Amino acid sequence: MDVHNVTAGLEAFTCNAYLVTGGATTLVDAGAVDGVVDAINERTDTVDRVVLTHQHGDHVGALDTVMDAFQPDCYAYADQSHRTHAIEDGDAIEIGEETFEVVHTPGHADDHVSLVGETTIFTGDVVVHDDGAFDDGSFGRTDMPGQSRDRLIESIETLLDRLPEQDNADADGITHMYSGHGGPFHGDVRTVIKRALERARRREPKYPE
Repeated sequence: MDVHNVTAGLEAFTCNAYLVTGGATTLVDAGAVDGVVDAINERTDTVDRVVLTHQHGDHVGALDTVMDAFQPDCYAYADQSHRTHAIEDGDAIEIGEETFEVVHTPGHADDHVSLVGETTIFTGDVVVHDDGAFDDGSFGRTDMPGQSRDRLIESIETLLDRLPEQDNADADGITHMYSGHGGPFHGDVRTVIKRALERARRREPKYPE
């Protein structure tokens, strides 16, 4: 399974939109900038499905264009005009060559979901590795109307609980994390999520005025 950030280098505020090739070709979030379709076409001429982590503008701004270009199925937790499949906590979705569990992780957004596989996790904005506020374990902002730090903390705790157990001490578990902002992380993902949780629990503002 190969994961490509198709919004990398595009000059506008957007989330990371991840094209997963091999198996079920999937776009995780659509981004919000012109050029997403061209970037996808550099890798493939088909997209089987789009899976939305949530529907903030930086994650769905280019969705109309993507849907028009590829006519994929669209998986979303909340109502969405393009949605063909409603997803709920605990559902399973094929992304690339891996099966992912849907984990409802509100706080940053009421409809936010994370996608937990055997080796890979897509965390949207609930947990990120580095985002300019913190490095090596950060969390989504909760200072806008409708957001909640308390719910975000509960969601990160839930996410940790839902990570797959390692079969033995030598197993790697989840070692690839792709977040809505910042760079990808490859390594001990559980430790990064725990660090994000510790920082969120401190109740300090993520972006001090």
